[in-house]
Amino acid sequence: MPASLFRFMPALFVVLWSTGFIGARYAMPYAEPLGFLAIRFGLSFVILLCALLILRKPRLPARIAMHAAIAGALLHGVYLGFVFWVIHEGFPAGLTAAIVSLQPVLVAIFAALILRETVTWRQWMGIALGLVGTVLVLLPKLGFTDPGVTPMTIAGCVLALLGISAGTLWQKRFVGQADLLAGTLWQYLGATVVMLIPAMLLEEGRLTWNPSLVLSLLWLVFGLSLGAIFLLMAMIKNGAVSKVSSLFYLVPSVTALMAFVLFGEQLELVQLAGMVLVGAGVALATRQGSTLRRASR
Repeated sequence: MPASLFRFMPALFVVLWSTGFIGARYAMPYAEPLGFLAIRFGLSFVILLCALLILRKPRLPARIAMHAAIAGALLHGVYLGFVFWVIHEGFPAGLTAAIVSLQPVLVAIFAALILRETVTWRQWMGIALGLVGTVLVLLPKLGFTDPGVTPMTIAGCVLALLGISAGTLWQKRFVGQADLLAGTLWQYLGATVVMLIPAMLLEEGRLTWNPSLVLSLLWLVFGLSLGAIFLLMAMIKNGAVSKVSSLFYLVPSVTALMAFVLFGEQLELVQLAGMVLVGAGVALATRQGSTLRRASR
């Protein structure tokens, strides 16, 4: 992949990924969360299948396809499923984002233990700085006393954190060198199955079709499930997974800026200070001069 193209991928990924929370905000009043995600993942699978047939891409070996499906079930199904569910149950979105923002820390720790990546002191400093900045960005919206904060919703949020962390590591360890198109196809098959079963068992299939729901669905499919995920998979394939995960620290800041522009949500001074810390932390954690080295096995 050309270095010039790879250089712009992180910024584009962060912007696209941040719009997911905005898209969900438009869609959730008109759809149940698990069923909506099942439709989103199913549409993504069908589109990728058509592209695979048109381009005549070779099939993945069965073992790699299975690993891709597991990665998708974790990265898309478990993560987004629990995030949408806890928010639907009244768990504060800010507190959800704060808990999930621990993902770069978990990934860095387990990347060192499992993938044998060497994490430099500069990257640990960046990860810590990014975490502090993210908490400051989300501080006005944490809502610990909100009635939606229950043991069940807290557990669901922790499972979402574990899902995205495990899915990222699984992708890097077992699917990292697979064809992006074919690998992502199998990811969405796994994610669709994981969402479809609980949606059929726990929900009524309520969907109120209107322009807001349709436009949100189209954007979440093409902008997020296809665009952002392809960028994420390409970065995981071509870089150290702990460095890529540090980019997630930027998402709450970018989302807060989007909410300020689109919905008039207030930005407080502490949030602006947090954004500065996040930017500094991500710059430290992803600095090219501190590229992670794969330790000898």
